[in-house]
Amino acid sequence: MTAWLEEATRFLNLARDDLDAFRVLAADPRIRPRIALFHAQQAAEKSLKAMLFAKRVEFRRTHDLLELTESLRRAGVVLDVRLEKLVRLTPYAVQSRYDTNDADPMPVGEAEEIAAALLDLAVAEVAKAGT
Repeated sequence: MTAWLEEATRFLNLARDDLDAFRVLAADPRIRPRIALFHAQQAAEKSLKAMLFAKRVEFRRTHDLLELTESLRRAGVVLDVRLEKLVRLTPYAVQSRYDTNDADPMPVGEAEEIAAALLDLAVAEVAKAGT
């Protein structure tokens, strides 16, 4: 297994962990939505990065889902996720972790849909890279 594929697999596992954490936290009414949404964003981000590793695409350290998506698009990967949804999920990486304002959070169902779809796509892309 190449170093690129090892990193892709590692990021897939991290994305799965974050998606699992999101689901647990989102289901707990004691947890503020932004805390759960952080993990949905992280699952999406790590899924995108897993695909970039699988495609052997270098990228800078970023939490910006649109930037990562654009790198994938240039590498020939088409994502079936609306960009405006990624724009709404991106801020949960950093800004919302330090903000106590829970007004108008992204719906958790929408966040789960995005994170799960990207993880499924990443699993397929990494599997293709390994064959």
